[in-house]
Amino acid sequence: MSGVDTDVIVVGAGPVGLMLACELRLAGVGCVVLEKSTEPTDQSRALGFTARTIETFDQRGLLPRFGGFDTIPIGHFGGVPLDYREVPGGSYGAKGVPQSLTVAVLNDWAGELGVEVRRGWEVTGLDAGDEAVEVTVTGPEGPGRLRAAYLVGCDGGRSTVRKKAGIDFPGHDATIEMAFAEVVGVTGVRPRPNGERVPGGMVLAFQQGPDIFRVTYYDAGVVPRKGDEPPSFEEVAAAWLRLTGEDIRGGTPRWIGKFTDATRQANQYRKGRVFLAGDAAHIHLPIGGQGMSAGVQDAVNLGWKLALAVQGRAPEGLLDTYHAERHPVGARVLVNTLTQRSLYITGEHMQPMRELFAELMELPEVRKHLIGMVTGLDIRYDMGTEGHPLLGRRLPAAELVDETGERGKTSTLQLLHAAHGVVLDLSGDERVREAAGPWRDRVDVVSASLHAADGDDPFDGAAALLVRPDGYVAWAAPAGSGPAGLTDALTRWFGEEVDAA
Repeated sequence: MSGVDTDVIVVGAGPVGLMLACELRLAGVGCVVLEKSTEPTDQSRALGFTARTIETFDQRGLLPRFGGFDTIPIGHFGGVPLDYREVPGGSYGAKGVPQSLTVAVLNDWAGELGVEVRRGWEVTGLDAGDEAVEVTVTGPEGPGRLRAAYLVGCDGGRSTVRKKAGIDFPGHDATIEMAFAEVVGVTGVRPRPNGERVPGGMVLAFQQGPDIFRVTYYDAGVVPRKGDEPPSFEEVAAAWLRLTGEDIRGGTPRWIGKFTDATRQANQYRKGRVFLAGDAAHIHLPIGGQGMSAGVQDAVNLGWKLALAVQGRAPEGLLDTYHAERHPVGARVLVNTLTQRSLYITGEHMQPMRELFAELMELPEVRKHLIGMVTGLDIRYDMGTEGHPLLGRRLPAAELVDETGERGKTSTLQLLHAAHGVVLDLSGDERVREAAGPWRDRVDVVSASLHAADGDDPFDGAAALLVRPDGYVAWAAPAGSGPAGLTDALTRWFGEEVDAA
């Protein structure tokens, strides 16, 4: 687009902003990331990510960069233990991956892809027009302006972009405050990885490193304080002693923080040429590691759609599907974290509800429903009212036999490393490959088969699939149906064929 400095301005260089910038660069779109902090975070903050986000990073070939990690097979929902392996691919998420490492991995990847990250730059205003968005900034070189086709606010719960764009953020303010500390050299702390309700509050503790404990607590006697200032270590140690009888005063705090149950969601994820992702769009109590994960998935949902729009190939209404798909997902996170707060933290008056909930969790359907909700593995986007069971769902992780007949060289997740759409022909039907031909500049066409020894068919008998760059199935054909409906699905999600364009 003429008259712009870059295609997309991303505000915020946390995991969400960096992930979005990388998605844009994979699609060949120019972007600039503006970040007011001068250095990447060195704080652990989120200590992992959900099962669906593990898959999302694997779709881009990023998992080896984390140096290996374990997953957590058994977690909880509102303090009630839950075995997440009951769902295929399920886990409570990645274990012990600090947010600082996630940021470092994404920051390195962004550098390799040519993302321009301008640190020390703060957005102070924006003007969104019909043709472009212009932001005013202050930075190391003084005040200035930057103009782009689109602007995405990934700048946290107090998002300047959201406020300047005039997007409402309804919800409720904090009613409780929880504090935590990473403490080095502490002894005598009993691990409580799923949390434990105690008289006067709730406590959670787990070993984060060889000599590091992370302790988190809710003290019912503390009124939520305004601002971001955390409690002192003396306050934390005194509260921990009062709630548990354990003395951590001999340890050395590495990081102290607090969080609340303030819960809000933007009523628009898109306003013209301005978009919101991550905490700028939704905030909630950080139970289950869902916050950062939901934001990363926001970014992967939005990136390829913005890229097609910048390239002039986006079909009508494509950008509106970002809000239509991700707003309900965010709303569901808010609902389940508020539910877990009520079960996890509140006093004895909620005990009948806890007992009833524990009884309901004896039912396999209830357990699987909750696991799918918290992990993000059960997300289903609207791809039509009828069709194959996989339609609108994530592409299952599976090993494939490629066209050479070799097994192990191709997996469904590897097919998405380039962040392209994929037509996966599982039956050798030349008609499917021919129908997809006019979109080969945006969509990879792959022939492969499922290895017969893998047991159950994760594709539910599908002979061919159209998979979007974010890993969700947009078209699926039963055996023998050929390419019926494929052209319409390609046009709906990827625009007109090359010749027509």
